[in-house]
Amino acid sequence: MAQSTHGDSRPKGAMSRHDNHSTSEQGTWTTKRIAITALFCSVAAICTLMVEFPILPGVTWLKYDPSGIVALVAGFAFGPATGAIVSTIPYLVHLATQSGIYGMLMAMLATIALVLPASLVYRRTPTMRGAIVGLALGAVCALVACIAGNIVVTPLYTGMSTQAVIDLIVPALLPFNLLKIGINCAMCVLVYKPIVRALDN
Repeated sequence: MAQSTHGDSRPKGAMSRHDNHSTSEQGTWTTKRIAITALFCSVAAICTLMVEFPILPGVTWLKYDPSGIVALVAGFAFGPATGAIVSTIPYLVHLATQSGIYGMLMAMLATIALVLPASLVYRRTPTMRGAIVGLALGAVCALVACIAGNIVVTPLYTGMSTQAVIDLIVPALLPFNLLKIGINCAMCVLVYKPIVRALDN
């Protein structure tokens, strides 16, 4: 593996270069990191508002948006703190929508549960293997969080009984969340390198 432009070598199989542009040596946020984090948040917010659609036939009320991909890329490129910010701030727009606070909390829970474990593992092991392990761990955490969150939160704002939500786990909630998480993880692996290269230019 060739060395990065910053002179750091990566283990063989690394997804990209070391994230030397993310923070200064003292650990403070650089102007570039703040600007790019704001850009990630803006793109994620647009995704939550304008790019939302059903992905599971017969379950049109469960909708997917690609903001999770944006948050994953941000977490891998700039670390868990940035990933957490991009996982939360864009979803504040849901306070102004019909989904209100409950929809916002569910969206934030699902995204953070995926992004934080994945970016923490990748931060510690910045290789392709680390990325895959991190995404797998994040996928499990996100799936558990989504199912548990639906059982607790959905009855609060839909009027459905808890048992009715539980009855939806196998036919709707489980396949939808598996598909959503799978799309986010696969797309992150595909687009991460080109995006980081573009940001480094």
